[in-house]
Amino acid sequence: MVDDGKKPELKVVSEDGESTSIPRPEEPKDKFNLDRFKSTRDPTLPNVETLFTGLPHYSISQAKDWVRLHPDEENYWSVELCFVHVPVKGQTKDMLHLIDETLAMRFLPSARIIRFRLALATKPNDAFFLCEIPSRNLDNEWNKTNLQACELAKVSWIQATSRRPENKEGYKIDHTKDSDPFPAPKWPKQSLNEIIARTFSGDLAITTENHPGLLRLIGAKITP
Repeated sequence: MVDDGKKPELKVVSEDGESTSIPRPEEPKDKFNLDRFKSTRDPTLPNVETLFTGLPHYSISQAKDWVRLHPDEENYWSVELCFVHVPVKGQTKDMLHLIDETLAMRFLPSARIIRFRLALATKPNDAFFLCEIPSRNLDNEWNKTNLQACELAKVSWIQATSRRPENKEGYKIDHTKDSDPFPAPKWPKQSLNEIIARTFSGDLAITTENHPGLLRLIGAKITP
């Protein structure tokens, strides 16, 4: 028998013995099919990676935990960048903004401009963040020991804590008791440029004279 794809007919026999064929009802075309929602990708595959939409950023001491910095300084440590803190309505703390240095020097007092590097860093178990690394006044004990901690964190887990409670300047640098107490970081493949761009996306990058953040800092009227 050749299967023509048609549904077989139903046979109904009446009381007098006559047989009548009744077409089998067609299944609705939009019948719910669970197979179309079946998951086919293994989330544990090595080529599946979560893309960062933005990372927190703070110094190695503010992490208040063990920290590693990306060992590839050329690709995952930035050059010195320019920042400013901007008061933002609805926020209890001023928000850090990237700013074009030409605009910063033209409109703002030099004391308002902050300069430091950013590096991809992590706490144990891949809790990634952007580490703020001092790049100026490195003879200052705070900046000097901060930078030392960052350099050491490229090869081992480091914790930096303030020595102010001891009435001393700088940071105390500690190493873990064991050399490998935590899993090795699974560093993302995203470029540092992309990670920083996503972290300071939208209004968090001041690139024009009419940027609301810059207008707020110079006391200019902000118009919609």
